[in-house]
Amino acid sequence: MNLVSVRLITDNVAELADFYERVTAGTVVRPNDNFAEVQTANGTLAIGSTATVALFGPGSARPADNHTAIIEFLVDDVDAEFARLATWITEFVTEPTLMPWGNKSLLFRDPDGNLVNLFTPATPQAIEKFARFAR
Repeated sequence: MNLVSVRLITDNVAELADFYERVTAGTVVRPNDNFAEVQTANGTLAIGSTATVALFGPGSARPADNHTAIIEFLVDDVDAEFARLATWITEFVTEPTLMPWGNKSLLFRDPDGNLVNLFTPATPQAIEKFARFAR
C-alpha cells in the first residue's frame, strides 16, 4: 500500500489552490473549477470543492473544519522559507523551532484554517530518516 494523496474539501478551490501555489512555489494542476492538485515528488495534496462531497456520500466531509491533521512539506531550508513567506503570511502559529524529534518546523494556517508545517530535518537522526526524500 502506498499513500498517494490527501484531499482538502473547501468552499473556495481557487483561493486554496492559489495559496498552496504560493507556499510551494510550484504549479498547481487545475483540471476544472471543482478540483486542483499540488503535486510533489512523493505525493499529492488534492483540493476538492464541496460540490464533490455528494460523490463520496452527503455530509461525509465538511470544509474548513479540520482540527486534527497537519499538512507537512519537507523543505531544504525552513528559515529561508520563513523569510519568503513572511512577506505575505501575516500570522504564524510557530516560527522556525527545533522540535524534540529533530525537525526544525514552521507552522501556519491556510485560508480554511488547516495547519501547515514546513520542516527541515536538523539532527543527524532526522536527516537520516528523511534522506530518501532528498531532491
